[in-house]
Amino acid sequence: QVQLVESGGGLVQPGGSLRLSCAASGSIFSISTMGWYRQASGKQRESIAVITSGGSTNYADSVKGRFTISRDNAKNTVYLQMNSLKPEDTAVYYCNAAIRSNPGTYSTTYWARGTQVTVSS
Repeated sequence: QVQLVESGGGLVQPGGSLRLSCAASGSIFSISTMGWYRQASGKQRESIAVITSGGSTNYADSVKGRFTISRDNAKNTVYLQMNSLKPEDTAVYYCNAAIRSNPGTYSTTYWARGTQVTVSS
C-alpha cells in the first residue's frame, strides 16, 4: 500500500545539474530516514545520501560538496540536488524510505524502481 515514485532522471552534460524527486504515498503514519542509492553498471549499489526526519544528513565521500539531499515532510518527498556532475555519476538512482504505516509498529523500508542518470558529452 506504500509506493515511492521517482522523477527527474535523464541525460546531462558533465558539469551540469539535475534534481531528483521521490514521493511516498499510500498508508503512511510516519517516515523516519529517507535516502538515495545508486548502482553503476557492473558495480555494487552504494548509499550516497541519507536524511533523518529531523533533517540531519550524511553523504558518501564521492558526492560530498556536490550533492544535496533534502525533504519536505508535508509532501512525504525527498530530493537530491546534483551539481557539478561527472561521468562517473552515471548510474541508476534509487530512493528509499523507512515508513511506519501504523503507530507502535516497526518501520519497513520501501524502494522506488530507480531512475537512470547519464552524464555524458
